[in-house]
Amino acid sequence: MHKGEQWLRENAQARLALFDFAFEHAPVGIVFHDVDGRIRRANTAYSRLVGIPLDTLQCMSFSDFAHPDDIDRDKTLFNSVIAGTRDGYSIEKRYVKKDGAVVYVVIHLTAMRDSTGNVVQLLSQVQDISTQKESERQLAEKAAQLELAMEAVRGGFWHMDVARGHFETSDRLAQFIEGPQAARLDLERYLARVNPSDMASADLTPLLTGEVDHSCAEYRLNTVSGERWIRCDRRLLRNPDGTPRRIVGVAIDFTDEHLRLKEFERRSETDALTGLLNRRGLTMHYPLLSFGGELSVLLMDLDGFKIVNDVHGHSAGDKVLLETARRLELNVRSEDLVCRTGGDEFVIVLAGDLGIAEQIAARVVESMRAPVDIGGSMVEVRATIGGVWTDTKTPLDELVAGADGLLYQAKAAGKDRWLLASCA
Repeated sequence: MHKGEQWLRENAQARLALFDFAFEHAPVGIVFHDVDGRIRRANTAYSRLVGIPLDTLQCMSFSDFAHPDDIDRDKTLFNSVIAGTRDGYSIEKRYVKKDGAVVYVVIHLTAMRDSTGNVVQLLSQVQDISTQKESERQLAEKAAQLELAMEAVRGGFWHMDVARGHFETSDRLAQFIEGPQAARLDLERYLARVNPSDMASADLTPLLTGEVDHSCAEYRLNTVSGERWIRCDRRLLRNPDGTPRRIVGVAIDFTDEHLRLKEFERRSETDALTGLLNRRGLTMHYPLLSFGGELSVLLMDLDGFKIVNDVHGHSAGDKVLLETARRLELNVRSEDLVCRTGGDEFVIVLAGDLGIAEQIAARVVESMRAPVDIGGSMVEVRATIGGVWTDTKTPLDELVAGADGLLYQAKAAGKDRWLLASCA
């Protein structure tokens, strides 16, 4: 075979592999329609979404399983594309499965035209947003669109010839990274955009050596739009003898999804009222506390809090808790952990010797002696603290139990005080 023909063939195979890989492994449904709305090709994600086998989907109309209330609106937009008054549209609608289950989706439809401007087929990207619909009330944002169609992803493709060590991005990925006029990036320029802390995640060695055939990495990439979180699916293509030949990759911007997950994590680890850590958050952060050989756990309880709730109501009690949280944060260090475990009980975990713990306990008790403004009147509460100090990284539950015993002793001695001791 002539070298030029071989080069064209290999590159055609690579382009086909890139498209098929993106099409079949997209986390969203992708479907091609003809101008009558019949399905010409759909991917596995779309088949799962509508609950219809791929072979059955062939030649079905999108209206066959759409919710009756959504059909007219969808058809109106679809017909306007066919008529040439618009190039595409985005719409939220519902599918109805055979078992009656309703699936909420968002659809982005784009017309594909020939050289004369006539529509020859239409591409739809369909994402199941049923879960997001349920959580929209809390987050007020839509799910991130993880587009894997060639002309619709936020990101793009790259490939690497293993034998030659030649790496090249697609035009779209280069433009996503460096702007509209960017040329395709080689490996050096691409890796220069990866956050240095994430270089291990971007490493291709297991694929280059043939150790694995597929891997997925997540890393931060510096782009024209700022630093973005990228999910990169990589697949190895082998020579007939099994040796690595080419690696193809799809880089997708999933920053919105990443931030949403981080927000979920943050909310699950913090107290909704005060913004301090909750029990789960304390448990998660305790192993990460910088431990220089000594640490203390202080257990604090408010004295007189129940009276505030009983006399002034729970909204007044909330104001007291918020003010307590503020005073705690003012009297601890930035590296200390402050947690509201529930009700009027708080936990402080801090690194350092017993003297540091005593200073902080004294400051906290003193700060709580100042009246609290609950709006229109002032109330007084006090704080009692029991704490333990240790020079070993003792399990948190054991330290809290020890602090609880000392808190009980401090209350029995008259409250409005602190009592610390070494952990036995």
